[in-house]
Order: sequence, then structure tokens, then C-alpha cells
Amino acid sequence: MAQHVRNKQVILRDYVSGFPKESDMIIVDNTITLKLPEGSNDVLLKNLYLSCDPYMRNLMNKPQGIPNPLSYSPQSVIAGFGVSKVLQSGHPDYKEGDLVWGFCKWEEYSLVPSSQILFKVEHTDVPLSYYTGILGMPGITAYGGFFELGSPKKGENVFVSAASGAVGQLVGQFAKLTGCYVVGSAGSKDKVDLLKNKFGFDEGFNYKEEPDLNAALKRFILLETNVWQLQIRYFPEGIDIYFENVGGKTLDAVLLNMRVHGRIPACGMISQYNLTQPEGVTNLAHLVYKRIRMEGFNSADFFPIYPKFLEFVLPHIREGKIVYVEDIAEGLENGPAALVGLFSGRNVGKQVLVVARE
Repeated sequence: MAQHVRNKQVILRDYVSGFPKESDMIIVDNTITLKLPEGSNDVLLKNLYLSCDPYMRNLMNKPQGIPNPLSYSPQSVIAGFGVSKVLQSGHPDYKEGDLVWGFCKWEEYSLVPSSQILFKVEHTDVPLSYYTGILGMPGITAYGGFFELGSPKKGENVFVSAASGAVGQLVGQFAKLTGCYVVGSAGSKDKVDLLKNKFGFDEGFNYKEEPDLNAALKRFILLETNVWQLQIRYFPEGIDIYFENVGGKTLDAVLLNMRVHGRIPACGMISQYNLTQPEGVTNLAHLVYKRIRMEGFNSADFFPIYPKFLEFVLPHIREGKIVYVEDIAEGLENGPAALVGLFSGRNVGKQVLVVARE
């Protein structure tokens, strides 16, 4: 006999303009039948961990121009990347009990086409929540953007904005493993301390305390041996790779400080997502002057190399050479606050929403 159960969901109230608010989303209790329809090829999932990501803000906008097939509709359940457990499957690739990650709705249970499942979770000796972060979309984003587009070489200078976030904390550690000099910017003293003391960045600074970002990036303080003062260097010789997460004024300042043949993997521009009128960038001519390669990308571009990524990152996790910081919110009812908090910097590390632990 089919089992009917409650299915708590997070629904978008209406299209969003400006900064999102918790009240832009509502929590509803629906019901679902925990049985596949006869002859269905779909997969019935119990959702465990959901990923809160800045790109989700753009899906809340009223569509303009070329529509994004992932865009949310008012009065519909929002969706994102998540980790789920298979309850029933009409598809031969999946069976009851499998753990998977892919694109799922923000609800307790989902009936999805198999195409929305990206990968099976094969390695369970690490926390399952890691598949929303270091082993999920943010991980492959950091890996593909840095190594495939950034093409790093030992000894190069790397700057990472939003450096304590889900992607930035990994880019910095990948850069250090490659033998680069790496500096990150973040939005609080605690986050800057995390960069230097937890993630191993060479240096970091709080961009909110820097009235002149151009001068901050050039910062250079000589070592005074008589007082044993540690040297602060940053980039007096310029930046080889800028991993772009914020856009706006930071991008403008970085362009002035890039080296010839520098690379800018453009992952995101979180400073612009909530503006009704985006900021202009005035120093784009430096792309020409310095022959800089700036390239935008999407995590899906690198899904084909996901197995290669796992081969690289899993041993480093197991050996403690890469660490990952998560900010855990419990329960779908706390989902709107967790998601909105990304845009005020409330989270420390990767924001994860726990729906159920098993």
C-alpha cells in the first residue's frame, strides 16, 4: 500500500528585486506518495543535505532575455544542488539505498527524472555533507576554474576574492599545493584569520577596511630584522591569477595590478547580484594592454572531469592536506535565513542546509 507522508517545502513567494529577504520564501507542508508511478523511469529521493549558493539569487529574478531553464517561478519550490538517498528507482542506474548528488528541490522528498542526478556517492569515508561542497559543485568549480582556466605554475602570484567561501577556501589551498604565493580577501577579521591560520593562505585582508583597494593590493612592508616584524608583501610585482568571485570595485582594482599574460577565471560576481543597477568596470582596457585572459565558466563545464577531480582531492582530504569549513543550518524551516545570509556574509565557510541526516 502506498505511503502518504508530509513533504515540507521552501517556496518562492514572488520574483525578487534587490537584496533577498527571508519573507521572499515561505515554508509549506505538502504531501507526497512514497511510491513510483507505474512504469515510471523516475527516481524517488529522500533529500539529506542541500547546498546554499550565491547563484541561486539570480534564479529568483524575473527572466529577461534568454531564459535560464533553472529559473524559479513564483509559488514554486526552489531548487539547487543536494545530496539524497534513493528510496525507489525506475531507472536501471540507481537502486534503493544509493546515495547520489545532483539538482533537487528544497523539500523533504523529490520525484525526479534520472537526468537531474549527476553522480553516485561512491566514497562514504568522508562526511556526506562534503558532496554539497568540497566534493560537489563548489569543489569541481574551484578545481576546474583554477587548474583548467588558471593554468597555474609554481611560484606565481594568486589573488582570491570571497576567499573564505565555499569555492575560495579551496582555490587558495589548491594554489598553495601548486607552490604559488596566495592572498585572499574576506569581509571580517575572523574570516581573514581563517584564511591564514586554517587554510594556509600566505596573507589575507578585510576588504571592508580598505578604502583604496588598488593600494591594498600593492601593499609591501619591509622586514625589520631588529624587531623581527613579519613582512607583508601582497603584490608589488603584480598578480598572475585572479580567481574572481565578487566583481565590481574589486575587479576594477585587480585589473590595474595584473601582470602581462595574467589569467582571470571568472567564477562569480556576488557584489552585483542584488543591485538593480550593476556597477560599471572602468579598467577593462588592461585586458588588452597586458594580454590578460578573462574567461567566465559554469561548474557543469567540468562535470566530465569529475572522476579526475576526485582522484586529486580525496587523498588530500584523507591526509589532512586540504581542510574544509562548513556552516551548518538545521531544518528546511531555516533554509531561507541560511540562503539570505550568504549576501550579508553571515556564513563562515560553506553554507549547508540539513534536511535529514539519513
